[in-house]
Amino acid sequence: MDIVELLTQREFLIAVLAAISVAAVVVTFGQSLIVKQDMRVRVKRVALERDRMRAEEMARLRGKAAVQEERGSFRRSTETKTYMKKAVDRLDLKKAFQDDTTVDKLAMAGFRGQGHLTSFLFQRFATPLILFVVAAFYLLLVVPGERPVYLNLVFAVGVGLVGSYLPVIMLKNATQKRQHSIRRAWPDCLDLLLLCVEAGMSMEHAFKRVAREIGQQSAELAEELTLTTAELSFLEDRTRAYENLGRRTGLDNVKSVMTALIQADRYGTSVGQALRVMAEEGRETRMMDAEKKAAALPPKLTVPLILFFLPVLFIVIMAPAIIKVMSNGMMG
Repeated sequence: MDIVELLTQREFLIAVLAAISVAAVVVTFGQSLIVKQDMRVRVKRVALERDRMRAEEMARLRGKAAVQEERGSFRRSTETKTYMKKAVDRLDLKKAFQDDTTVDKLAMAGFRGQGHLTSFLFQRFATPLILFVVAAFYLLLVVPGERPVYLNLVFAVGVGLVGSYLPVIMLKNATQKRQHSIRRAWPDCLDLLLLCVEAGMSMEHAFKRVAREIGQQSAELAEELTLTTAELSFLEDRTRAYENLGRRTGLDNVKSVMTALIQADRYGTSVGQALRVMAEEGRETRMMDAEKKAAALPPKLTVPLILFFLPVLFIVIMAPAIIKVMSNGMMG
């Protein structure tokens, strides 16, 4: 049967629409469960990170020898030794794929710990090989065509090379999605922090309270604030906690606020005044972003206007005249 004839059959179109409707219903009812599961995973991740910082800080107080012992025991208790870890260790993938910014990039995407680093390095190694094997099998056995074998292998190698960038692209997309969520909720977070500080709360209690309130708007920002609260409680130097928050988010506006808090803590200036200034700047920045999007809307509407609105408008205006002319011509 011809593919065009199949696509134009009424039974096929009804089946496709029914499948789309069922998928939409499943996604609609399952989205709440997915969100709950994601929040549960985030809470567990924050708890593990808090336990790690507590163990490292307690080990630091006991001595350097205990630091290594506590780190090793904690990692052995939290990491799962799988085939990925064995492959990374045997093939020494850290030298091949890891650089000074890999850990920071994973942290910006919300992936912390040695387990996520091991998984990322294994994906960098395995994804090109898997795509090469799949492409070679498809081109050589499924659709060989009239192309020579070496040309099919060249195409398969090209697919493998493109696949080597797939984990990096996925990591970048996850980072952008997370940063967008944090950036959108950050001005409200600053306003809440300012209210808590002016009400007499300490920075630890302010971060803890804001993390509880901001979770409905941005779970990612609530997670980062919870980790900052734990670091403020465990770390001896408060500036490290502020710097870690700016480093984990990778956003300039967050880093500027953390720099202001570090300077206020170092020189003894008013934290509330610093937060008030940064909150005003955040609101102005959000307003400027909204105005920028509004100014960019007319050029974006030009193409849809030409393709969809103008033809319908011409049809509505000219259709009665055309119908009248055709009816008069037929009568004549």
